[in-house]
This record gives sequence, structure tokens and C-alpha cells, in this order.
Amino acid sequence: MLTFLSFVFGLALLIGVHEYGHYRMAVVCGVRVLRFSIGMGPVLWGWTSSVTRTEYVLCAIPLGGYVRMLDERDNPVDPCERSRAFNTQSLWRRSLIVGAGPMANFVLAVALYAGVFWSGVQEVSPVLASPSAGSMAQVAGLKGGERVRTLQVPGQEPVAIDSLEALRWHLTRHAFQSEDVEMDVYVAADSIRQIPVLLPLSQLDLATGVTDPLTLIGITGPWTEPVLGELVETGAAHRAQLKKGDLIVKVDDIAVVDGQQLRGLIRSGVTSAGTGVTQHWLIRRHAALLTLDVTPNPERVDGRWIGRIGAYVGTQPARVLVRKDPLDAVGAAVEKTVDVSLLSLNMLGRMLTGQASLRNLSGPLTIADYAGKSASIGITPYLLFLALISVSLGVLNLLPLPVLDGGHLMYYLYEGLTGQPVSETWQDRFQRGGVVILMGMMFIALFNDVARLLG
Repeated sequence: MLTFLSFVFGLALLIGVHEYGHYRMAVVCGVRVLRFSIGMGPVLWGWTSSVTRTEYVLCAIPLGGYVRMLDERDNPVDPCERSRAFNTQSLWRRSLIVGAGPMANFVLAVALYAGVFWSGVQEVSPVLASPSAGSMAQVAGLKGGERVRTLQVPGQEPVAIDSLEALRWHLTRHAFQSEDVEMDVYVAADSIRQIPVLLPLSQLDLATGVTDPLTLIGITGPWTEPVLGELVETGAAHRAQLKKGDLIVKVDDIAVVDGQQLRGLIRSGVTSAGTGVTQHWLIRRHAALLTLDVTPNPERVDGRWIGRIGAYVGTQPARVLVRKDPLDAVGAAVEKTVDVSLLSLNMLGRMLTGQASLRNLSGPLTIADYAGKSASIGITPYLLFLALISVSLGVLNLLPLPVLDGGHLMYYLYEGLTGQPVSETWQDRFQRGGVVILMGMMFIALFNDVARLLG
């Protein structure tokens, strides 16, 4: 129910803001609006203004909306109202009305980001977990426990990193832009000496079907202390006489750096045939060092055997409060909106040229899933999710497809350059082609949604 409500509310808000942008600009330009609709299909609720004679409706299918304006191309127009018809407006006014919808989504995103940055966000501290084996981060010399201070593209100014989320965002953006980055880090035992770490992100192959470049980089989570939490009485940890609060120092001869590495060692504690392998654990309990034999229980997951010990592994990651003053919050919000927009366009371009996988396209099922998950965490993650989707909606509508706002703007660009509008015959052909392309994108997105839900 939370997923459904958060999804419907989010769509209604984003679509409503988008259509309100068209509506408000039409009113400012003197165009009469006949209907303002949130949703498509059968009308659930409606009201007509006695002053403007505009009909406001809420429809059953929340996957779109529209603003219907007076237009001679649709129906005959009374001569006394001809000056208020959309098609009789100047080129720049029509362009403003069409472009106001996506712009409203960008403005909403800036407002949401600014509100979150101003109120403050509890973020995970930028202390790195142990990198995955063979990853770029491991090859670069990272071991886990390092705190990232700055990140920079060679030749550019360094950017201060105040949270793990900020680090993940910058790494993702630079990965899609094929830009190498250098990080200044220090380890927990030495908070003064900085160590430069170069990550050659330009060497990543993003066309392999991997939807998250951070998986290839090897920076996938925060550092957590390798301490055991609650134990299940029937689990392998309880059988081995482990206790809550035990600090794991070594597994066999491998020094344990953090909780993520420990979980990986536990998962690998079974054979390919599904038999648990006894591991020798060196633990610290209070001031004493103990050695215990632990045999993980085999469990079949996604077609392969992994080990489980029946215990919560790792502590909660350290958090920091990231807060900005009002002016800085607005500036950071604008910068974030621009960055997300450019990243979205870069990603679309890479998918079109085969440099990135089409699996990165997401549809309504994935959006609904993330809406529910973000809302279940709290209001701040949900607002950040809405800001991200609002930017995506604005970018999508500016694509030069005839059925979208960007397509209409392309018509107006042609009209401005040639002095004459695109003929109705060609508009009809472009519309048909645009519908085919859009339906194809929707099919791929839905296919990806179903594939993700089915694992």
C-alpha cells in the first residue's frame, strides 16, 4: 500500500507540476485553456471555473496528463476569440508555452533539492568498505577503511567529499563521461597523511550489461566494523559459540578489514557442491583473543551455493549531518539538477551508440518500487527520489521526438529558420515515427522492470 500511494502521489505531483507549467504560461500569453487534466482515460472528478471556463479534471490512469487549449486546428473558433487561440500566437509565445512544462519540472527539482540541502541530511560518512576482489579500486591499492577527502579530474579543481552518497554520485557521473579521477584518502589509523589514489574510469566497459558502474569500480558500500550482532539460535555462529559483540580479527589467515569483507568470506565458505567448509576464526572478545572453528550453513541463492552463519554481521556505518545555508543550498540544488540532466543525456547517448546497456532504462514498475522503498526510509529520501524523477521527466520531454515537447520545439526551430511551419503531412509522418520510437522505449523499459522483479 505504501508503494502504491507513494507512486501515485509522486506521479500526480510531477505530472501536475509539468502540466501547470504549460497552463500558467498559456494564461500569461493570453491563450484560453479549455481543459487541465492530471491523468488519462475516464474522468474521476471534474470542476469547471465559472470565470475562465477552464475544466479541471482528474482521470483514472495516472501515467500522463495534458492541457487542452483553444486551437483552430482542432475545432472552429469564434472570431472574437481567435486572438486567444494557440495556433494564432507568435512563434516565441508558442515556444514558451511548450517549453514551460519541462522547465517546471526542473524548477520543482531545484526546490526539492534546495529544501533537503537546507534542512540537512544524515548521510553515510565517506569511509570505504573493502573493495571487491579484482576490481579497479583494489588494483588501485584501496583495502577498506580509507576516508575520502577530495576527488578531482586531472587538470580541474578538486571537489570536497562530505558523504559516501556524494562520492558515489561523482564517480558515477565521471564514469559515464569516461573521465579518470584522483581521490585523496587517508586511513583510519593515520588521519593526517593523505594518499592519492588514481581510478582510470575511462577504461570501464559500460556496454556489458552492468547497470551500476560502481560495481565495476569496486566501491559498493560503506565501511562497517566486523562485529557480530544478534545471533540465530539455530545458526552456524551459535553452534560455534560466537557471541554478540565479538570482533572478528582473522578468518583463516586473512586479516578482516570490515563487515563487507567478512560477509564475503562467510559466503565463500561452502563448496560448489553445497558443503560447508570449516573456517578458523580469530576473534576479540572483550580483551581476550580466541580461536573458534566456524562452518557456514550452505544456502542456495540465484542458482549457486553460498554460506550463512545466522548472525547480523557488521555495525551501522558512521553518519554525518550535511547541511547548507539557504544560498549555498539553492546553488547546490541548481548544480545537482544540471548534473543529473547532463548525466541523463549522456546515458541516453551512450545507449543509442551501444556504449551503455539498454538495461539502464527503467519503467513504471521500477519507479514504483523505488518510490515505496524511499518513502519507507523517510521523507528526505522520498523527496530526493521525487527530485531525481522530476529531472528525468523534464529531460525526457525535451527529447526531439515529435510526440514530446522537444519534438514540437524542433518544429518551431524549423519554422524560425525557414519562415514557414512544417507541413501537416510531414507532421503526421513524424508523429507516427515518434510513437513507434516511444513505444519501443516503453517496451524495453517494461521488459527491464519485469526482469529486475524476477531477479
